[in-house]
Amino acid sequence: MIITTSTINRWYALLIVLTAPMLYVIDIFIINIAIPVIKGSLHATDGEVQLVIAAYLLGSACFLITGGRAGDYLGKKKVFFLGMGWFTLASCICGLAQTPLQLNIARFFQGVSSAFMVTQSIALIQVLFPVAAERAKAIGWYGITLSIAAIIGQMLGGYLAETHGVIEGWRLTFFINLPVGVAAMWAIHRYLPETERTVGVKFDYAGAVVLTGALGCLIYAITEGREQHWPVWSFILLALFAVLSLVFLRIQQVKQADKSALINLRLFKQPAFNIGLLAVLFHFMLHTAYLLMMAVYLQNGLGLSALACGAGFIPHALLFMLSSVVASRLLVKYGKKVLLAGLLMIFVSFVIQFLGVGDAAGTISLIALYGLGNGMVLPFLLNIVLDKVPVEDAGAASGIFSTFQQTASGLGISIIGGVFFAALASDIHPNAYTEALQYGLAAGMVCLLVVAVMLCCLPENRTGNRP
Repeated sequence: MIITTSTINRWYALLIVLTAPMLYVIDIFIINIAIPVIKGSLHATDGEVQLVIAAYLLGSACFLITGGRAGDYLGKKKVFFLGMGWFTLASCICGLAQTPLQLNIARFFQGVSSAFMVTQSIALIQVLFPVAAERAKAIGWYGITLSIAAIIGQMLGGYLAETHGVIEGWRLTFFINLPVGVAAMWAIHRYLPETERTVGVKFDYAGAVVLTGALGCLIYAITEGREQHWPVWSFILLALFAVLSLVFLRIQQVKQADKSALINLRLFKQPAFNIGLLAVLFHFMLHTAYLLMMAVYLQNGLGLSALACGAGFIPHALLFMLSSVVASRLLVKYGKKVLLAGLLMIFVSFVIQFLGVGDAAGTISLIALYGLGNGMVLPFLLNIVLDKVPVEDAGAASGIFSTFQQTASGLGISIIGGVFFAALASDIHPNAYTEALQYGLAAGMVCLLVVAVMLCCLPENRTGNRP
């Protein structure tokens, strides 16, 4: 029997589709909370634990566009199934890792596989819900899933990291993907419809490989180079990053003609698009680094257990959901002013933390204030970036946005997280974690100011008030 959208319950199919973004987000937050435990178990350095997160984001960033095109060429159901399978396998390899290097390699391939399954989940929503009203509701559930996954990841990370049994608890944070992944693969095979293949789709394999190499050189040089006091090889890698970046740019220029390029360079001729991407770059850098710093600070600096740390992030996630719902309505009337108000809330929370709160309750309250402000910013950066982009280029621009988002997150872990860990390693004393956090927050405040300036430079968006 050929399964079509008319022979299945589309809302049941949506539950299957949403397993991909759920697992992807859970594996970001679950590892954030478990990082201090992983570091101790594998005797990893600060740079190596930064790579545990950055490698995952790097693998995802470099293959998002390729993953989306694979679904067009091979069929979205098939690529979704294979992506879920490789993600499940890579998760198990992560759980079996005996050294930081093994874990980081497995995490990179886990990120690569996530790029293929998550892009298909978004595309399948378009296929399953051709009616605009139903599609909007389905996308709403997609957003809710991301928020719920963040809460689940934080709680599971805290609970499993403290589990002591035959298997180390932190390994269970990866092995838990096995039953979920296998069940999802069965459901994908049994219930999801296959889509028509697009003829003439070409892959930019060279672009993906060169981009991966360039970003890998940059992130590894920043993280491990700092850890080892900037040896000669770290500068060689930075020089190689510059060379590979130029090679990547040349590849993209050559492949513009047959439309197989990984990135549509024509979009970068639009000033508003470039300004928007800079806002995305600096905001996601500070966001991902902040979550990591606070997880380490709460556990190692303030002495909270992993479970208490995970629970401490729940108010942040709930207020993020609340403010994003309210902001979605205010955006129509006030435009980018809503985002600027959110940035101000984040800045206030950073300043108060910088001046010193001291106890865990006060810190958790300020993390919650950060979530309240971030809910007014992060979900709507895509609107800002795409606002002046022609409709026919919206798909390509969305791919660039996603790639920038993931790359920025990896860079934030490496650069701002590097500032935090460098300050921590320079002088261990009773207030070391507080001072290291101050350095990290200072770097975050610089990023906030850049984002605010970029937003102010943008013209008022279409949905907001006009002068």
